[in-house]
Amino acid sequence: MPIPTDPMMLFSFVNMKLRDEYDSLEQLCDDLGVDQEQLVKTLADAGFEYNAEAKKFW
Repeated sequence: MPIPTDPMMLFSFVNMKLRDEYDSLEQLCDDLGVDQEQLVKTLADAGFEYNAEAKKFW
C-alpha cells in the first residue's frame, strides 16, 4: 500500500496508523517498508515533530 506523498495527508495517515495499528513508529515503518529517517524528515519539513511518548506527530 503506497503512503500519501502530500505532507498533510501523510501526517494524518501516519497518526491514524500509530493510533489504530502500531505500537511504535519503528514498527510502522518496518511493516510498510518506509525509511523512518526520511518519513520523520518529510514531516519535520512540513512543521511536524514526532513525540515518542505520545506516539504521534504534532
